Amino acid sequence: AGTYLAAVAAAGGNVLVQNVIPKHMECITSKLAEMGAKITEYDDAVRIQRTGRMRRTTVKTRPYPGFPTDMQPQAVVCLALSNGRSVVTEGIWDNRFRYVNELRRMGADISVDGKVAIIQGVGKLTGAPVVATDLRAGAALVIAGLAAEGTTELYNLQHIDRGYENIEEKFRKLGAKIERVNEE
Repeated sequence: AGTYLAAVAAAGGNVLVQNVIPKHMECITSKLAEMGAKITEYDDAVRIQRTGRMRRTTVKTRPYPGFPTDMQPQAVVCLALSNGRSVVTEGIWDNRFRYVNELRRMGADISVDGKVAIIQGVGKLTGAPVVATDLRAGAALVIAGLAAEGTTELYNLQHIDRGYENIEEKFRKLGAKIERVNEE
């Protein structure tokens, strides 16, 4: 659910994510609201709306109820498209920023020093061939591709398939131009 919320925050739109417990999502939705998304909670759903550009913020991953490390790459994509300079500190895992080089290929301005990433928001990302290094990085690259101008080709989809069932179909139902292509 957090990945779909981050996708709307990065690419814009208005989506209702159903069958969630909003209280359990607050560590994510409160940060997205801080970035400028409008969040509305219901009994078992969360609506996210984003029309303007996102704002800068700081994020530090922590165990629940803190900001989840599994949402860190998706948040970085949102911040790469925000106004201003953001800082993301990975408080759980080493080497969690391996995907950053792929975002740089798309025009992101991100520097990494150990467990800290400095993100200078850019006006746009540009489609490019990129490679998923793990499950969450793959989800983040899907989001980056949806928000980017032009075509993004994402490789190593097996990482994404481990955690997201029919991700391209779900995004297509939301209006995304996304398709899976089998290479020989």
